[in-house]
Amino acid sequence: MSTALWVAGLLLLLVVYLGWTAGRLDRLHTRIDTARAALDAQLLRRASITQELATAGVLDPAASMLLYEAARSARQAEEDAREVAESELSQALRAVFAVSAQVEVVRRAPGGDETVTELAAALRRVAMARRFHNDAVRAARAVRRHRKVRWFRLAGHAPFPLAFEMDDEPPPALTDRGQAPEE
Repeated sequence: MSTALWVAGLLLLLVVYLGWTAGRLDRLHTRIDTARAALDAQLLRRASITQELATAGVLDPAASMLLYEAARSARQAEEDAREVAESELSQALRAVFAVSAQVEVVRRAPGGDETVTELAAALRRVAMARRFHNDAVRAARAVRRHRKVRWFRLAGHAPFPLAFEMDDEPPPALTDRGQAPEE
């Protein structure tokens, strides 16, 4: 009787522990989904601001066309090509705003100061959102690597989480000013 009670107690503890681990993994997957939605929103915001800037007539035609096409491609990219398109938008922003003189051209235009501040804030938010997403992915992967998770299939049918790898380095001319987001 005593042995059966011990075995039942150990099984109960194992079930509780596995349930806790499955719940933790579920919360991590929810965190990934939330972080991905926030990242998508910030990427869309960055592309929208870039398109508005490109069509404002403030920049020279070549810079406007480069930014517009990169932003359009980023907004319309399929999921499997999204990281590349977003990286190309980052590269286009760095190419156009490689020197602070270009930033000053935008600032002198009507509403330009707000546009520069908004773009700089969007660039910072994209980097932060990507970092939060990739941290959540890293945490979920660490839990999913445990043998108990694989043996008992605690991840269910959830796809293996993938990090969002892109070039999110902002143009130095937009970050040198230490602008704080206005919200």
